[in-house]
Amino acid sequence: MGPDDELGEAVEKAHAPFERRVGATIAIIAAALALVSVLGHIETTEELLLQQKAADQWAFHQSKSIRRYQSEVAADVLNALKDTAGAAKYQKNFARYEKDAEETIDLAKDLQKESAVAGRRALRLHLGEIFLEMAIVFSSLAILTGRRAFWWSGMAGGAIGFAVAATVFVIR
Repeated sequence: MGPDDELGEAVEKAHAPFERRVGATIAIIAAALALVSVLGHIETTEELLLQQKAADQWAFHQSKSIRRYQSEVAADVLNALKDTAGAAKYQKNFARYEKDAEETIDLAKDLQKESAVAGRRALRLHLGEIFLEMAIVFSSLAILTGRRAFWWSGMAGGAIGFAVAATVFVIR
């Protein structure tokens, strides 16, 4: 074994603790990435479900509006035919549908607002995901090159990604 072999072995041993620290950093960032990714998918799904519920509510409102209009026309026709009992029945339906219309509009608007909030949360989580993925790449480069600058860049990217994702809890 020559002096060059000993030097190479010493350099390799000196890098091993660095590689272990970077590897541990990658593992932590990967765990955070998995969590943020799953939460992002959940929020995206929630956004889509709320959008669908809002659309359903608007369709329900539309059907109630059509029924209200039909009741109004029926009441007018029966009043013209001097059938006040029948007209009163349709007037009652008209009033009920008008009250229901207000409730369906309010519910649809609330669902739209909830969907928008879920969308903003999903966007933050996806942005955090991007930074966490970049952090893994930079940390991997640190192992490949042995340069601490890549490791520090990876840790900074991981911290930024986690911070961006954590802002999801303040979005209302």
